[in-house]
Amino acid sequence: MTTSQRESLGVGLLGVGVVGSAVARALLDGRTQKTVPGSHPLVLKRAVVRNLEAERPVPSELLSDELSSVIDNPEVDIVVELMGGEEPASSAIADALKAGKHVITANKEAIAKNGDELIALAEANGVRLLYEAAVGGGIPIIGPLSSDLLANQVQSLRAIINGTTNYILTRMTAQGEAFGDVLADAQALGYAESDPTADVDGWDAMYKIAILARLAYGASVPLDSIHREGIQSITAADIGNAARLGYTIKLIAAARLEDGGLLVRVHPALIPNDVPMAKVDGVLNVCEIEGDLVGPLWLQGRGAGPEATASAVLGDMIRVARAPGSITPPRKLSSPPALLDMADYECQYYLRLVAKDQPGVLAEVAGILAAKNISIDSVLQMDSDSELGTADIVLTTHPAREREVQQAVEQISSASSIEKFASLLRIEPYGDSPA
Repeated sequence: MTTSQRESLGVGLLGVGVVGSAVARALLDGRTQKTVPGSHPLVLKRAVVRNLEAERPVPSELLSDELSSVIDNPEVDIVVELMGGEEPASSAIADALKAGKHVITANKEAIAKNGDELIALAEANGVRLLYEAAVGGGIPIIGPLSSDLLANQVQSLRAIINGTTNYILTRMTAQGEAFGDVLADAQALGYAESDPTADVDGWDAMYKIAILARLAYGASVPLDSIHREGIQSITAADIGNAARLGYTIKLIAAARLEDGGLLVRVHPALIPNDVPMAKVDGVLNVCEIEGDLVGPLWLQGRGAGPEATASAVLGDMIRVARAPGSITPPRKLSSPPALLDMADYECQYYLRLVAKDQPGVLAEVAGILAAKNISIDSVLQMDSDSELGTADIVLTTHPAREREVQQAVEQISSASSIEKFASLLRIEPYGDSPA
């Protein structure tokens, strides 16, 4: 009997952590039948956990510590993978698809790294691989890109899709605190992991923008093609200087068609204070989508947390329950765009230098920039340090190409009048910006 012929659909959970527990409670309470009457009822058949002794909101007779108890179980029609990490999650997803089971996952790393192969496996086996919860928590981003916006050529995606870094930068902006102090508080509050590397170094945002770019542009986006920078080098001085110039610093994940190619990037950027993205604070996520037919779209909400993520997981489960035999192939282009190198990116730049407090420094720096066809838009000379004999100089440039800016930075860093090249940040293009 096929899944579309059954009165109910069996569900197997791989992982019953905070998100898995929220999903399990919803299934056991019959939430999906209450919210979507008439669809196939969803029944929890088995849940796999690492520790059978830990307290779970799942009856003990449904618990197992063997993946095969779900993947090889003939009563399980839908496998929900909530273990996280690349392995063994990716292999478990692949095995479930090969076994003819629909798979729902919140695992951005597995989908970002192995999505092409897993999507092909789902198509080959006539089942669905759904992953709305992998990006943006409870914000519906994957669904619109997969279906509602298929008639559009997506011009650009721009997003704040890591709540941890957005919380840290918001606190630094509002209270002038140092990165390390805010990170420690974020860890104490549960907003940051004990090892925050995936968040603060931009890995999490990179996985997510790779997923969105694949959906939006029908192109495979290898992770090594994405420019990635984190926020660990952002200082209170940079936050304050940005504010004086009319900007807020955010970690941006973006994908955009430029000159017939696709550029995908993750890095902190100065956002003009008068645009909505500058006001997305705390742990909120947001995604701007620009389509050639629909124009600009704005999706904002909680990007993490057990309830928000469970909402997305359950939504995918209901999609299967309403039409278990329906398969929607992903967007595929006959000629997907070529992936561009960050060296060709063009925008305005923010530069902060610690220079010797002596005449001629600015002229020397301006000469190096001019030799690379980079013109200065504004200059802030901050307070001098009389004991060290240094002064901070903050420059913003007119639009320039990344390649030339990096070459100029290398020369400026080795100039005799420069003690330290402190910061290089990009100013996100938003029409007429204040710089």
